[in-house]
Formats: sequence, C-alpha cells, structure tokens
Amino acid sequence: MAFDPRSLERLRELGRSLPRPLPKPEPAADHPKPGTARHKLETETDPEALFRELMQASPDGTVPPHLMARLRDLEANRRPLSRPSESQARKPSPTELEARSLYEAFDDLLQIEAADD
Repeated sequence: MAFDPRSLERLRELGRSLPRPLPKPEPAADHPKPGTARHKLETETDPEALFRELMQASPDGTVPPHLMARLRDLEANRRPLSRPSESQARKPSPTELEARSLYEAFDDLLQIEAADD
C-alpha cells in the first residue's frame, strides 16, 4: 500500500508519540464463554417444548438442519421401545392433541417446501 509523503510522515510521528501499546480490552463478565449453550433452542430437552421454540423463533417455518436433527434425536430418545396395548392406551390431553396438530402442520409445510425445490 502506498502513502503520499505527508501521510507517511504523519504516521511515523504518531508512532513515535505513542508511549506504550494500548491495553487489551478485558472480556466482559456478563458474556458467556464461546461454545456454551445460551438459547433455549440449544438447551431444551423436551421435544415438544423444543418444537414450540423452533416455531416461535422461525417466522417463515424454516429450521436449520442441525436443530431438526436435534429435535429428531430428542424424539427418538423419548419414544418408548414397546407400544402400549389398547388396554394401556389413554386419551391424549388437549396439550398433546395441540402438539400433534402442530407437528402435522409442520410436516405438511416441509412436504410443500420439498415439492417446490
């Protein structure tokens, strides 16, 4: 990079006038360390609550692949290994019905997006 003679001389003067290097800024105490989970999307362990957080955080319904994989993993770990028999089956609560309909609507949205590509 080329400087005109006046600018170069001014830079040299400034370099001579600085008594010592500037101190490095101290990290703020209120900022978490890099790599630590900070958002509920990163810390939530309940798949239904994570799904709700994903829908609230995404205005257009798009979800990053790493968060979708995390949701799938949480759901897979939560599912029972054996299916309950009909005598053990219970009526789903209104919250469970709402969550199921949200999952179905989200799945439909993904199907539409995949068809458009």
